[in-house]
Amino acid sequence: MPDLEVRRLGRTEMKPRALGLGGGYLGDPQRTDEEAVITVRGAIDMGINFIDTSPYYGVSEPRVGLALADGWRDKVYLQTKVGSHPRYLRDFSKEATTWSLENSFKQLKTDYVDSVSIHGPRYDIDAALGACLDVLVDWKAKGRIGHIAIGVRQHEFHRKAIETGAIDIVLTFFDYTLLSQSVADTTIPLALENDVGIILGSPLAASLLAGPEPVFHGDNEDTSNSDGILTPAAIGGPTDPEVIPYAHRMWEWCQDRELNIRDLAMQFVLNAPVKGNGIVLTGSANLQQFCEVYESATTDVSETVWQEFESEFGVRN
Repeated sequence: MPDLEVRRLGRTEMKPRALGLGGGYLGDPQRTDEEAVITVRGAIDMGINFIDTSPYYGVSEPRVGLALADGWRDKVYLQTKVGSHPRYLRDFSKEATTWSLENSFKQLKTDYVDSVSIHGPRYDIDAALGACLDVLVDWKAKGRIGHIAIGVRQHEFHRKAIETGAIDIVLTFFDYTLLSQSVADTTIPLALENDVGIILGSPLAASLLAGPEPVFHGDNEDTSNSDGILTPAAIGGPTDPEVIPYAHRMWEWCQDRELNIRDLAMQFVLNAPVKGNGIVLTGSANLQQFCEVYESATTDVSETVWQEFESEFGVRN
């Protein structure tokens, strides 16, 4: 059984396990605070020591704060984000960034966050790397945050962020999965060259590689512009009609062989060419979902299966 080894995140010298818990689904208002606390603490009990959240994820931050009370905070590296609070959505000004940071610390019930990520600038990276980055650099110098990250899709944005010299971690998503490995030719080698940590999010392409039959979610209004074109964050996910047939073919191939595609998906991304310099981040709505992902992350997939999968889809572990 593969082990979730301890890795590093570039020059941060943080030592997280290879799999981290994302808090995107923990903020679902239809679920309880107790369920979120059980999920976070259950993951920590399984050895997970990197927790990611954001003010964009509903009530995720206060729930993570509850989960990390009573000494649990000391067990993990904690990352949150700026630029995505609904009050100042994609506002990267000094005022908005400062307010968002102070609010996040209050919600998380902490006076120190290990990493803060600039979250999701859609079409203009310059604003995010201006006043917003200046605030983060200042807070880092004062010891209030440990490291600075960027969480965005566009690879050219990754490059510009890394070139500032101030970004310690790049978080990308949908770009290293069974469906697409584009980041392997761009951001990963650049990050390794500059000793920047790498976080590969959405290893299951949201729901497309999670095990159930892939379903198109094209009715999500937040994933398209007024002209109907997908936003950068939506490309490659369940709202992208171009990837659904490909995901469905993979799912059927696994079904025919009584395999769970989630096992292949997790093993594949955990073996991304990050040279021990990055982790995988997965979001779960409850502890059962996380346990399923953890099981897939630590389940062997045979060499024969990978050979056959490569023959069919050109992708292998």
